[in-house]
Amino acid sequence: MKTSRRSFLITSIGVATTVALSRQAFADAPKLSESDPTAMALGYRADATKVDKAKFAKYVAGQTCSNCQFFQGKPTDAWAPCAMFAGKEVSAKGWCGAYAKKA
Repeated sequence: MKTSRRSFLITSIGVATTVALSRQAFADAPKLSESDPTAMALGYRADATKVDKAKFAKYVAGQTCSNCQFFQGKPTDAWAPCAMFAGKEVSAKGWCGAYAKKA
């Protein structure tokens, strides 16, 4: 099948637009609220130092979203998406009961 320059450009522009829009949607994700039902179930706190250690004995000082394997941003990002809270961003300084240290 012969590909014309026009169809190549249209396809390329379509792919570039899709990537740009998905990044924009990613950047505009709402921030997770501690009152969110899933956040409450997992004990999410935007500030890990405020975790109820009696209720969440698994918590250890130094554990934060930024060093959890589910955090989908860079360690330097203040907020980023989390695999545990689809479509929402968590605080890098936060913590929840699903915490798993990055390898």
